[in-house]
Amino acid sequence: MKNWFKRTNLLWLALIVSTYVILNVLISTGIINNVYQTVLLTIGINIILAISLNLIIGITGQFSLGHAGFMIIGAYSCGVVLKLVAGGTIGVLLGMLIGMAISAAVALVVAIPTLRLRGDYLAIATLGFGEIIRIVVLNMEVTNGAAGLILPKAVSWHMVYWAMVICTLVIVNFGISAHGRACISVREDEIAAEAMGINTTQYKILAFVIGAMIASVAGALYAGAFYVIKPEMFTYSKSIDILVLVVFGGMGSITGSFISTVLVSLLNTALQQFSSVRMIVYGLALVVIMVFRPSGLLGRKEFSFDALLKKFDKKKGAAS
Repeated sequence: MKNWFKRTNLLWLALIVSTYVILNVLISTGIINNVYQTVLLTIGINIILAISLNLIIGITGQFSLGHAGFMIIGAYSCGVVLKLVAGGTIGVLLGMLIGMAISAAVALVVAIPTLRLRGDYLAIATLGFGEIIRIVVLNMEVTNGAAGLILPKAVSWHMVYWAMVICTLVIVNFGISAHGRACISVREDEIAAEAMGINTTQYKILAFVIGAMIASVAGALYAGAFYVIKPEMFTYSKSIDILVLVVFGGMGSITGSFISTVLVSLLNTALQQFSSVRMIVYGLALVVIMVFRPSGLLGRKEFSFDALLKKFDKKKGAAS
């Protein structure tokens, strides 16, 4: 209990609450209008997707390209519940829980045979499974096939913000736990981890399932926020978009995923009026980053209040 009230935890709590209050004030005063609120929703959902994939790729070292498949499970689970069972926040939460359960089951089925593969073979296998999931959804009657679903708006930026906070806390705490350390050991040297008695397959499956469940949360939020969902929105190119956010920010850095998602979203928004050159500028920016920062913006570094407090205490001690 005492650890909950450490200076660092209180500072993180203050940052989370103050950010929420500032955004709320900016929205209520009209400084952030409806267009920018849409950008906020997109940023929040993409952050959830990026950190969930970072758990699989950055922390555990497993190259997955099937993340859009779990996003579509969450989106359609929420969409079907909103259409047929209940609307509003209750419908979103119920759909989110159903999507997480289905994603966990599907991820388990996908992970057991594929996570024994490595490198490019694993990427191709997960890419194939992601497309299989999309085709299954495309051919289901309850999902309305290729026409998709038209949904009422049931998700506000408040819900996206707190979902992003909760998902981040889950992944960060998993990363610093004993299970997370085992996953990091798998990333660094799988053979050495096995020699030390770590069940590498078990931890790879665990990370994959958790990442899939969080991706389905992002899908549910997307369905409730943007009115229309269609299978064509969740192709392999969506998985690659999420992968770009992870690589751009730094594989293994949750802070990097936050920064890269915000930067890429703002860049796309700024270039919306220049559709002819938008992808050129976007691609050029990625090339420049990869040339000068091949490990991403932050590599594996994380922002930490502990480091700041240590520097502050050291300066304070030197001054006295």
